[in-house]
Amino acid sequence: MRLFATGLLVIMALLFALARTMLSYPSGSGAVPIAWGYLLAFSEAAMVGGLADWFAVTALFRHPLGIPIPHTAIIPENKDRIADTMAVFLRENFLTPQVVARRMRAMNVAEAAGKFLADPTRSDESRVREGAANLIGDVLQSLDPEQLGGMVKAGLRGQLEKLEIAPLLGQLLSAAIADKRHLPLLESIIRWAGLTLEANEDMIRDIIHQRANGILRWTGLDERVANAILDGLYKLFAETIVDPDHPLRHKAEEGLETLAHDLLHDPAMQERVRRLKLEVLNNPAMGRWLDGLWERARAGLLRVVRNPDSVLSGQLGASLAELGLALQRDARLQHLVNRFARRTLVGVVTRYGAQIVRLVSETVRRWDARTVTDRIEGAVGRDLQFIRINGTLVGGLVGVTIHTIDRLL
Repeated sequence: MRLFATGLLVIMALLFALARTMLSYPSGSGAVPIAWGYLLAFSEAAMVGGLADWFAVTALFRHPLGIPIPHTAIIPENKDRIADTMAVFLRENFLTPQVVARRMRAMNVAEAAGKFLADPTRSDESRVREGAANLIGDVLQSLDPEQLGGMVKAGLRGQLEKLEIAPLLGQLLSAAIADKRHLPLLESIIRWAGLTLEANEDMIRDIIHQRANGILRWTGLDERVANAILDGLYKLFAETIVDPDHPLRHKAEEGLETLAHDLLHDPAMQERVRRLKLEVLNNPAMGRWLDGLWERARAGLLRVVRNPDSVLSGQLGASLAELGLALQRDARLQHLVNRFARRTLVGVVTRYGAQIVRLVSETVRRWDARTVTDRIEGAVGRDLQFIRINGTLVGGLVGVTIHTIDRLL
């Protein structure tokens, strides 16, 4: 388009030269000089209009002919102001909770998601899925794995530090006791204790022999004592497993109930649990576990986004299809999902809108002047060349009009 606009200006210059040349030669007919006069007026005014608009368009992006004329190269010279203006425009027109909420009310996110999940092979949605998957994959691969992993681990660690574990454990334990779900666990612990005793019977006998005095060892009573202790323990474990009303069971249940109560209501117990949680989080082994967890999650996410069709196949694909149909047919479910999506997005805008705007402003500020110029010119340059073309043609028409009025008057 730039070449076309420049070529049109060159054509006007050639027509101007031709008209001037033809008017310099006398002619026997009066009509011919009049026609050349109109052509001269048209081409002359067209050159003026074309050159004026070339100057105006060029002055937006650079100094015309490299001459630092005041108020030219407007975009490079005002790059930072443009960045701030873009950020303000984005914040005031897109990233306000009111605007987002209003736009989200007009969107049925649940129905759209349901259509996609029910039939993900549709060509348009398949292209959207493929494009989104490639974008996510490129972002995951381009970001620094250590820095990104550090951010993820820091965020996860921060959430774990805020989490009050003691009341949560107390509620879980209380619910398990109320529903008798602790009984299989209690029996498993007793069986484990019996098996552990059996596996370490020789060590226990040796300890008893070592602790017995010389008289017991000389008389052989230490062996009888060891047998009595072990037989008593085996009998105790067996009776506890068989008898649901065994006193040891009641003692264990009382201990669990006391523990659940303390976890819920005892500040000292809650503080001990909190300190234990912090010790675990500060342990290097925990850091290595989080490293491995993040790497496995990142690798799994990359596999999914690089092959999104595999996620939508098999049992998982069938489950997602059923969910999609439910989202399309159930108006109440749509209302709940749409309300959740709206509130989530409004919350994101409320909390992170300022950071998003600042990111836009700082990104544009970091661009060099040539990058800003090239990107803006690449986006709107074609239309700007039409300004030059229109200026050339309109200028020519204005010249013809002025020439006509001059001849009439």
